[in-house]
Amino acid sequence: MADAIISMLLDRLSSTIYEYIDGEVKLVLDAKKDVEEFAGNLRAIQAVLEDAEQRQVKDGSVRIWLDQLKDISLQMVDVLDEWNTDMLRQQVEKQERKGENAHVPEKKKKKVTFSVFSSCFCFRKTKEVIFRRDIASKIKDLNGKLSRINEQRQKYGFQHTERGIQELPERQKTSSFVVVSEVFGREKEKDILITKLLSNGREDRRGLLIIPILGMGGMGKTTLAQLVYNDDKVKAYFEKRVWVCVSDPFDEIKIAKAICGDNAPNSNELDDALQYMSTSLEGKRFLLVLDDVWTHDCKKWENLRAPLIQHGAHGSRILVTTRKHEVVDMMRAENEMINLGELREEYCLSIFNHMAFANTEVDESKAFEDISKDIVKKCKGLPLAAKALGGLMYNKKTRREWLDVLNSKIWDREEVEQEVFQPLFLSYYDLAPAVKCCLLYCACFPKDHEFERVKLINLWMAQDYLNSKGNKDEGEVGQAFFDNLVARSFFQDLEKDDVSGKIIGCKMHDIVHDFVQSLTKNECLIIDAKGVDNEIEVLGEKVRHLTLKSEHAESLPPSNAYYNCKNLRSLTFLDSLIAEIDSNFILQLKCLRTLNLSYCGISEVPKEIGELIHLRHIDLSWNAGLGILPDSICELYNLYTLSLIGCWSLEKLPDNMGKLISLKHLYVGFCDKLEFLPKGILRLKKLKRIDECAVVWGEDEDRAALQVGDLRVLNLEGSLTIKLKGNVNDERELEKAQLWDLKQLFHLEIYSKDVFYKQTKSTIEILNALRPHENLESLRISYHSGTTCPNWMMSLRNLRIIFLYQWSECKFLPPLGKLPYLEKLTLWSMEKVEKIGGEFLGIVDSDETSSTSSSSTSFFPKLKEFTIVDMLALEEWEVGVEGWNKEDSEISIMPCLSSLEIWDCQGIKTLPDFLCKTPLQDFTIENCPMLSERCKQDSGEEWPKISHIPNIKIS
Repeated sequence: MADAIISMLLDRLSSTIYEYIDGEVKLVLDAKKDVEEFAGNLRAIQAVLEDAEQRQVKDGSVRIWLDQLKDISLQMVDVLDEWNTDMLRQQVEKQERKGENAHVPEKKKKKVTFSVFSSCFCFRKTKEVIFRRDIASKIKDLNGKLSRINEQRQKYGFQHTERGIQELPERQKTSSFVVVSEVFGREKEKDILITKLLSNGREDRRGLLIIPILGMGGMGKTTLAQLVYNDDKVKAYFEKRVWVCVSDPFDEIKIAKAICGDNAPNSNELDDALQYMSTSLEGKRFLLVLDDVWTHDCKKWENLRAPLIQHGAHGSRILVTTRKHEVVDMMRAENEMINLGELREEYCLSIFNHMAFANTEVDESKAFEDISKDIVKKCKGLPLAAKALGGLMYNKKTRREWLDVLNSKIWDREEVEQEVFQPLFLSYYDLAPAVKCCLLYCACFPKDHEFERVKLINLWMAQDYLNSKGNKDEGEVGQAFFDNLVARSFFQDLEKDDVSGKIIGCKMHDIVHDFVQSLTKNECLIIDAKGVDNEIEVLGEKVRHLTLKSEHAESLPPSNAYYNCKNLRSLTFLDSLIAEIDSNFILQLKCLRTLNLSYCGISEVPKEIGELIHLRHIDLSWNAGLGILPDSICELYNLYTLSLIGCWSLEKLPDNMGKLISLKHLYVGFCDKLEFLPKGILRLKKLKRIDECAVVWGEDEDRAALQVGDLRVLNLEGSLTIKLKGNVNDERELEKAQLWDLKQLFHLEIYSKDVFYKQTKSTIEILNALRPHENLESLRISYHSGTTCPNWMMSLRNLRIIFLYQWSECKFLPPLGKLPYLEKLTLWSMEKVEKIGGEFLGIVDSDETSSTSSSSTSFFPKLKEFTIVDMLALEEWEVGVEGWNKEDSEISIMPCLSSLEIWDCQGIKTLPDFLCKTPLQDFTIENCPMLSERCKQDSGEEWPKISHIPNIKIS
């Protein structure tokens, strides 16, 4: 659907055009006149656009008019972008000439300037004049087309709207969108389903019972399956439980591997996968949930079902959720089917009220009680619709606003299958235009895709959806848009960051995915590469965003398939092994903003990529054979994001990286052969994120390489890993990094493996010199040869996560118990630590112990997760507080601890007594033979300390 993109583009063009008119670069006078006329036409159209958006629902001619308007708008954006790119190029060249001229001796400078620079100057000016005339011609042509579009506007009689483009409604921080809503009205179905799962004698003659849950999208099939899957009685009954999200297509190999879990084979052969699956299920009573099954291909199903029947124990169950009755028929399971119908209206009302009136007084909600009931009737028993509408109404504070929603014409849309999308249309039309664009862009990804918040925001940025007025950062705008979509239940299955508490990942509900795909059906394509010719031949220039799937292709389809696809703005290869890229193919992508070639197995990037001047986002991550980037990539002056994560063979970045004047994000983590970053990145004033920064220092430092002291020049934020390279000279050189000034960092890792293995002296001076700012929230220190922790570590009072790895000489743990906000702690390979005691809590002498005993004290007051791994010398873990006993109410140790894991500590024998007073929920002992023996249930000496823990795993 074009309305969202048009609204956003009109708003952007109306403001951007005047920036170009008033800017330093002037076109010929006729072009300026055309630009002003173009802007006037845009304003006239924008005034009636809201009515046009609503009218297109039933009027096909209006829809065509909007499509034409969108095409012209996008073409104008490309022209302006071409213009802007040329200005960026001139800016880069000016910087380079200034740098070169700085190295010319004064006596020679005049001669060189006269003989060479003047001729170059004339040549440049000639090129600029030609370029500007070309731009002027394009603008004149587009202006004529838009004038004709504007003339057509008159015949439709569109109504002017005063509201115009809405601002994003603010959402209170305490709002309910971050809380998983309760489940209403499915108790009966849950009880029936649990009875089916646990009852004996219901199996078919082969001992396997298949139970389908059938219902339309958004009816709550997955929610019901999750309820029973996590029920305590179900957990106790089945030896093995496996959840597989199937979706479409039905992939037997993928499902078999998911059942195998960590023991899945590397092979992609069906026989191998089924053999491993059979072994993992041998003799076990299992529950297998196949969520969201679409295919009714009997052959595929029989391939999977046969080994499940043969190798599972009697009483095993398969629980299937599906929208299609054909799936139930294929599985011959109609007798056991649960047909999940519409939710009763009172339960839909409960869901609606839970979302709409969160944090609202009862009296206030009663004022809307009558309208609420009428709105909920429109949901037609669809739980997801009730949830989405509740989220929409949360910010509506007047009866007028509520009645506007109730009486909206959008309810009358006829073309949506079984009226499933009607409630979602309301939430969709209430979004600001740019947020609509962000939502629709999600149609580029398949169902059940796990969205990474940061990556998704970067992709929105690459499409210019996040342009903001004023000085607001695009990343902040993207975060606000993302939160807004979460608030309206367009995203679900939210995953949160341990440090910041922000959402870092999510999925999109199937019905929402169907909804956004219906709005972009000719513009966003997700197809198999094998069928690309037929699809693109039909749609041609209409396709804007293309996702190709092909797990077995060895090269891209012939470039002829893309000749008509000249308007692509994003291209993604998903699960595709394409090996190589045809340079002719690259040349077809002149409008491209986003190129995702991750996991493609490529070893080379064509130099022609430098001709794609509009590119903002390039993802080349996890191409292990990619050893070099073409220098031409540095000609992409609009590039925002370059991701090279996991390119293990990559040895260096191009020397001219400093020309990427717009670069904001550089991701080079897990590039093991990358020895350093080029010093040229210091010229990138917009650079905000580098996930892993390899820096050199010492006697053999490379002047072309980024050095430790250079970090002070970069204004980095978020997460940073510093990998130190080279030999130690003077630790004071490290202080030049001035990490304490990087106030926007929340996570820091200092990785000194190279120094650790080369040096004979301790790394403590190195760490002491790299002091971060005091508000750091997450810290990881890897490869430390000192006997103590850095002198600044205990001053970081806001630390919430600590990970200490490979501290080879440390015999006593730091007093981490004093950190008031520490929530997650991992100690790994602290090779010489023999005992964990009072020093770990922060008690260093008997006097302190005495004072501690006489007052209320808490050690590790916020710690929730504690993991100990590979501490070979560790034998004891004791309380460490003199006189402490189980009844002592004045001293609290780890009062919030919920998870404890001890791995590969073969010498440890004891656990501290205070564990019996912690609220531990999960305790794991792995490869700790002596401790495992002493923790045996009932008979083990340590058992009384852990007997209260509900989930104990010892192996």
